[in-house]
Amino acid sequence: MAKATREAFGEALLALGEKKPNLVVLDADLSKSTMTSAFAKKYPERHFELGIAEQNMIGIGAGMALCGKIPVVTSFACFLAGRLETIRVSAAYNRTNLKLVGTHAGLGIGEDGNSQMGLEDVGALRALPHMTILQPADALETRQAVEWMIAHEGPVYLRLTRQKMEDCHAPDYRFQPGKADVLWEPDAKPKHFQATIFASGGPVPHALKAGRELLARGFSVRVVNACSLKPFDREAVARAASDSQRLVTVEDHNVNGGLGSAVCEAAAELGLGVPVLRLGAHDFGESGSCEQLYAKYGLSSAHIVEACLKNL
Repeated sequence: MAKATREAFGEALLALGEKKPNLVVLDADLSKSTMTSAFAKKYPERHFELGIAEQNMIGIGAGMALCGKIPVVTSFACFLAGRLETIRVSAAYNRTNLKLVGTHAGLGIGEDGNSQMGLEDVGALRALPHMTILQPADALETRQAVEWMIAHEGPVYLRLTRQKMEDCHAPDYRFQPGKADVLWEPDAKPKHFQATIFASGGPVPHALKAGRELLARGFSVRVVNACSLKPFDREAVARAASDSQRLVTVEDHNVNGGLGSAVCEAAAELGLGVPVLRLGAHDFGESGSCEQLYAKYGLSSAHIVEACLKNL
C-alpha cells in the first residue's frame, strides 16, 4: 500500500517509544506534518514542542543527547539544513547521538512551493564528518532505517517524503547501512546493461517505471536503490560500472552534493571509466503537483528513459 515515508517514520517512532524509554522527540511547530503527533499524544512527557525555532531545537536536542537521551529532532528538510552551523558544531563535531529527521524533502512536496523545498540538504550535511545520511524509498525500508537509526550511536540525518511512495521492497528485505540494493533487473540478465540507474527517495518509482519501459523497447537496465547516501556503497558503483554502458543517477535534490555526486566521486576515486548522467534539480523549485514538477525538472520516467538511451 502506498504510504509517505514520513507516515512510516511516525508509526515506527510510536512503536519504538515503548521499547526505548530514553527516546524523546522535539518538534518545531510541525508535528502534524512530520507525523510525530501520535508519539506526542501517547508520550506527552517525552515530546517537546519548541515552536518555530529550529536552531534552538537542535541545540536543546544536542544537550539532551549529552545527558543520555536519544533525541529525535524533526522539521521540514529545508528548515533543518538552514541551521547548518548549529548542526555542524552540536551534532557532527561532537559526534552527538542526535537524530535529525527532515520531512517534505525536494520538489515532491508539490504545492507548498519553493520556500518549503529542501533541495540542498543532502549536499550540506554530506560534507559534515561523522554524519550518517539515509533516504528510504518505501514504508518497509523507512521502518527498518528508523529502528537502525535509534539503535546507532552517533548523528544521523533521515530524509523523508511528503508524497506517498509505492512499496518497492519484498517483505524479506533487510536494510543495511552503507549498502545499496538492486530493486529490479530483467529476468534474463544480459552480459552488458544499457545502463544502471541509481535512484534515491522520491524518484525511485519513476526509475522502476523507466526500467520496465526500456525492457519493452528491447533495452536492459538495472535499477539500484541508494538509501544510504553516507556512508555510500562504492562497491555497488564498481559492480555497475563493470557491466553497464553508462550510469544514470536520479534524485529529488540539487545535482550537486547528493546522490549524483556520490556516484561520480566513487567512479573517479576508483578509476572507473564509465559515463555518468545525473538527473536532479539545477535551480530552485516552484509550486505545482509532484508529477508536474518531476516532469518539468527532468525527474520523470520519460527523462530517465532518455538519459539511458541518448547518444553520448
